[in-house]
Amino acid sequence: MHRYTFQRLLSRSVVHSAAIVICFFWTLPTAGILISSFREARAIRTSGWWTALAHPFNLTQWSLKNYGDVIMADGLGNAFINSVMVTIPATVIPITIAAFAAYAFAWMRFPGRDLWFALLIGLMVVPLQMALIPLLRLYTTLDLNGTFLGIWLAHAGFGLPLATFLLYGYIAQLPRDLIESAAIDGASHFRTFTSLVLPLSLPAIASFGIFQFLWVWNDLLVSLVFLGTSPDVTVVTSRLAALVGSKGQDWHLLTAGAFVSMVIPLIVFFALQRYFVRGLLAGSVKG
Repeated sequence: MHRYTFQRLLSRSVVHSAAIVICFFWTLPTAGILISSFREARAIRTSGWWTALAHPFNLTQWSLKNYGDVIMADGLGNAFINSVMVTIPATVIPITIAAFAAYAFAWMRFPGRDLWFALLIGLMVVPLQMALIPLLRLYTTLDLNGTFLGIWLAHAGFGLPLATFLLYGYIAQLPRDLIESAAIDGASHFRTFTSLVLPLSLPAIASFGIFQFLWVWNDLLVSLVFLGTSPDVTVVTSRLAALVGSKGQDWHLLTAGAFVSMVIPLIVFFALQRYFVRGLLAGSVKG
């Protein structure tokens, strides 16, 4: 009995130690960027960020200049507004469509259901880079290039396969008796979805919403292709890339810009964090 207890404690200690080591190395680059964001450009170019830890209370080596340059940069405020205008619809649209699709694949019977689901999941393995040029040609024909509607549809299309797959795994595991009871009571599929399935699926929806929001907010490639760099539609990532310079000579501004751009994603994450763990386990076990 004592031997089993000792082995159990040893196993837990090994797991905890491994988790601490992984967390340390995972957060080390972020700590380096954070420290660099408070250092002047010359200090960043001439020495490593870890040298600042030798004399952490030497206030002469710390500065808020990088944050001031980023916050006061021309066009950054408008870029923040554009990012919000892009990210919120680009998150809501695919989640809404995917939730309806996941319910249909899980609880409705129609011809070719398995085939359509297989084709949809197969789209997950297609790199989005393969669709950029054909989609850009289509947008040019439809005059959608450089518009918010165009990038909303692009992000929605790229996010739909994964969203449908994740929500299907959760919705399909809901108790069958619950769905059948609603049908016996005369509820339509739409009523069943909106009144029962949607509230019960909130953890999975919120979990994917976090991922989609972070993906769209931090995106640079899709925004450059479909929006461009016009001041009227440029987003935060594009504006920060412009601040760094064409040759990357002002990359020290990127360290401060990275944390400035993290404000809104952190707010979203902490607002939905109570659903995050439950959403990660969505569909993994039958409940």
